[in-house]
Amino acid sequence: MPLLIDGDLVLPESGAILVHLAEKTGRLLPTDPVARARTFEWLFVQLSGTGPAFGQSGYWQKLAQDRNDPAITRYQAEADRLADLIDTHLADHVWFAGTDYTIADIAHFGWFWRREFAGVSFDTRPNLARWYAAMAARPAVQRGIAATTALAETQAA
Repeated sequence: MPLLIDGDLVLPESGAILVHLAEKTGRLLPTDPVARARTFEWLFVQLSGTGPAFGQSGYWQKLAQDRNDPAITRYQAEADRLADLIDTHLADHVWFAGTDYTIADIAHFGWFWRREFAGVSFDTRPNLARWYAAMAARPAVQRGIAATTALAETQAA
């Protein structure tokens, strides 16, 4: 579970953390009402759709002690449906909210970085693959991946 401690504020929810940091810094959350609404739209898709579907898909495929084929089918279908929806959306948009990189892109990246866990691929999703490559090329994202990988290696040792 992510946790942000910012002075007296203790915030344990990833979406709330992203919004708080964006508002505090004045970055990654557009002020234009339409672009801001689109950012929240796609942030909420990740929080209520992509994250839960990918997590459940991966859990039932890879971690569950008792195989449950209906659950696997259900969550794999939902993960694929959301990946297809996102691919279609990104056909007409550089980033989730349009032309600006926002907290909606940041929120989605982690699950697409770990897409194999959910059984999701980019093979038939060229727009999603293009977006992912653009995300992965960002220096801050590369630093985040390096830090996460190093932490995982430390935990495994």
